[in-house]
Amino acid sequence: MEPIQNVTNGAQGNSLSAKSQVLETGAIAAQNFAPVKQICAHLNAFHAYASDPGRCVEANHYCSHLNEDVRQCLIYDSASSPARLIGVEYMISSALYKTLPTEERKLWHSHVFEVKSGMLIMPGPDVLPTTAWELAETKEMEDVIGLYGKTYHFWQVDRGDKLPLGGPELMMSFTKEENCPQFHEIVGDRDRRFGTSYQQKKEKRAYIETRINIGQAREPAAHPTGM
Repeated sequence: MEPIQNVTNGAQGNSLSAKSQVLETGAIAAQNFAPVKQICAHLNAFHAYASDPGRCVEANHYCSHLNEDVRQCLIYDSASSPARLIGVEYMISSALYKTLPTEERKLWHSHVFEVKSGMLIMPGPDVLPTTAWELAETKEMEDVIGLYGKTYHFWQVDRGDKLPLGGPELMMSFTKEENCPQFHEIVGDRDRRFGTSYQQKKEKRAYIETRINIGQAREPAAHPTGM
């Protein structure tokens, strides 16, 4: 068998055949996709590798709620279709985080810096006025800042992999700007693509720390690789 040399949509492989396209269309029309239909939020931020904190990758989270204390997110490399599914993230409330053993806590990261710096955004639809959407986004950030995330990436797209190679990589969040030397460059580029401004969001979210329960606006003592 001839080796597959083609790359389609960022992955090694050939374009969909006419047969596959017909079957795909039929499945979309006939099947029930209830779990993914529960997705209710798109969040965009950057993850760093716990094994190599100098590397980071943009992450588009598509999240659903299991309950008030647990969320689960599919992570894609792009907000456009087709996009590569590169990882998953589970988010839990601080109340659940406090019940975890110390060693388990080391696998979880906070979202404090992501929220307070403006790095974390909830891209809005074009049909809504910007001011209205930013109000909704800021209210969402009031909740996210108190959540802890456990994230694994399976596809290292930042190094050019055309398939999900190797074992899963534990990912972490940044806890201060110094952890991300290219912060202004990468977040600024993201903002240009989404029409957002992390500086403006940082200003708008300055109040959040005083609006949540004491302790939730501080980084946890246990954090992947101590970042």
